[in-house]
Parts: sequence; structure tokens; C-alpha cells
Amino acid sequence: MSTVLETEEHQALRAAVAALGKRYGRDYMTTVIREGSHTGELWAEAAKLGYLGVNLPEEYGGGGGGMAELSIVLEELGAAGSPLLMMIVSPAICGTVIARFGTEEQKQKWLPGLADGSLTMAFGITEPDAGSNSHRITTTARRDGTGPDADWLLTGRKVFVSGVDIADATLIVGRAEDARSGSLKPCLFIVPREAPGFGRNQIDMELHAPEKQFELVLDDVRLPADALVGDEDAGLLQLFAGLNPERIMTAAFGIGMGRFALSKAVEYARTRQVWKAPIGSHQAIAHPLATAHIDLELSRLMMQKAARLYDDGDDVGAGEAANMAKYAAGEACVKAVDQAVHTLGGNGLTREYGLASLITASRVARIAPVSREMILNYVSHQTLGLPKSY
Repeated sequence: MSTVLETEEHQALRAAVAALGKRYGRDYMTTVIREGSHTGELWAEAAKLGYLGVNLPEEYGGGGGGMAELSIVLEELGAAGSPLLMMIVSPAICGTVIARFGTEEQKQKWLPGLADGSLTMAFGITEPDAGSNSHRITTTARRDGTGPDADWLLTGRKVFVSGVDIADATLIVGRAEDARSGSLKPCLFIVPREAPGFGRNQIDMELHAPEKQFELVLDDVRLPADALVGDEDAGLLQLFAGLNPERIMTAAFGIGMGRFALSKAVEYARTRQVWKAPIGSHQAIAHPLATAHIDLELSRLMMQKAARLYDDGDDVGAGEAANMAKYAAGEACVKAVDQAVHTLGGNGLTREYGLASLITASRVARIAPVSREMILNYVSHQTLGLPKSY
């Protein structure tokens, strides 16, 4: 893929991460999945090389970069066939929220570990009855006593929370009562994995991935006052400060996966010969692959725009671009995987080529963390100014 719009530093980062990803590759990932283990070796090496915390502040052990750099890391690992899904959650969402809004004590406690990979955080927002409607979140936090030092009691349920079993803590989106108005406002809490009352149940998924999905049950989980991240009255701002990186990184996840699938299909089409010439010489094979490449390139451009806007502090502009990037990347990823499998025919369904499992995995980029339909709602309301239907 062309990198002429990137700085020399970005190109060097892309090449270095690609080399790391190539050493692991799709075989590593499929072995990890088959054994039911985790990508600990790749995570540790990526952390040691400074890639996991490239977006976090230097004073806390990070690389001092932003989403532009972190998205390059995830995209290139994905293009090598070994993406790290927890990068979307731990350094991108949780690390960003704590870096921007956390207290100094929270930054000191969490950011160095998130940067060097020794600590991992999960993120819990989705609820069984709320879906994509954050206004219907029913996980509630109440003070046990009065005063700023009173403990919090957190109660509720979350679903489809990735990697809770390997995370040291989960950043939970709840709602707390506003003392002045009595209405519930969104707040973010750091919940340690072993906190009493914090239960988890693994969800049985057809999707095979190293990162397991969990339902969380919070039964009056007692948290100290300093478990609240940032300002109690700035919860919505803090929430969206984490969701924009989530969408940018999901785009990187989809683009990387699409690139991996496309590269396998192109390599096969160059060499596979049925009649007198390689099948890649036939337009029925070549044109859909060219279309897939164009779609992935366009998706990456929007992802780069979103990352640039976010890193420049334009949260509103980044919100629009991040949603568009996530939508475009999800569509491009699914189409690239589908065309790759189709190009290989029966071979596309064999374990040897590592593409069949991506048929299911690629749907994640369309569904999570927000469906394509909700993104279309966002664009029609926020960008086009059309009236809401809900």
C-alpha cells in the first residue's frame, strides 16, 4: 500500500511493525486459537519494542504519539495475520481516557503498565437491554455515605466485554445520580478484576479468537472514591473521548484483516493456473480484487483523517471521521475477505490458507463496537441534519 502521505517516522514504524508481524503471522494466531491460549508472546514483544504504548504520554512511559501511530501498529499486525484486539481496548480506549481525564494518581498507577504491557484493561459499556443506546445504560453507581471520600457501590450487567479474564481491571461505564438535578449522568469507574461482587461468565461464541467475550455481573461492587475517572460532571465528554479512538482502531483492525486476505488472494491468483494463464489474468478475478484494494485504500485515508483530527484535539470532527472510517473499513474488510475466499475456491476454506476463519471474524468490523446502521444514523443526523426516527 502507498505511504506517501505519511511522515518518514510513520513509514519507519509501519515497516518495523510489519517485520514483527511477519515473524508471528497467521499460523501463530491460529495455533493460539486452537489451543485456547492467549497472544502473550506477541503482546509482550510488541510492548517491549514500545508499540503498545506509542500513543501514551512520554512522562508515563509511552511513546508520546497518538492514534495515528497506534492505528499503524494494529493495522500492520493485522496485515500480517496476527492482530491484537486488546490494543483497541487497553491502550486506545482506557489509556486515552486515563491520560486525558484521570487524576495524577490514576495516571501514575495505570499508564506506565498500559504502556509497557505489564497491565491490561478491559472496557465495559454494552448492556443486554441497552444495545447501542448509551442513554439506556442501567449500571448505576451510588455513594455509600456523604462527602467526596465516600465509597461507590456499583450495580449492573455488561455483555460482550473482551479480555476480562486477562485484564487487571475493567473500565466500566455506569451512571450516577446528579445531586442537583436527580438525573443520572454517565461516569467511568476502574474496577479491579478481583473486586468482591464483580462476577464474569464467558459467552459461548461461534467466533474463534484469542480474546474471549464475557458477561459481567456487578453486585454492589464497592469501590473507593478514587475509582471514578476524572470529573463526575464530565462523564459524557470522557466517554466519547474513548469511543473515537475505539472506532479509529476498529477501522485499523478491519483494514489490516482485509489487507491480509487480499494479499493471500493476489498471491494465489498470480500463480494458480487452470488453463493457459494464471487466473489473475482474467478480469472476473482481477477486477474484484482491484476493487477490494481501492476500498481498503479509501478506508485507510478516512482512518488517517480521523486519527489526525483526534490527535489535533478536534473531538467533534474526529467523531464524524472516526464513524465514517469504521463504517468504510468494516465494509471493505468483509468484501475483501469474501473475494479472497472466492478467488481461492475450495482452497479458501482450508486451514492451510487461513482465510476461512476470517469469514466470521470480518463481520466483527461491521457489528462492533457499533453497528453500521447506527453509524448511518449518526451521519444522517449529525452530518446531514436529517430528523431522527427515534
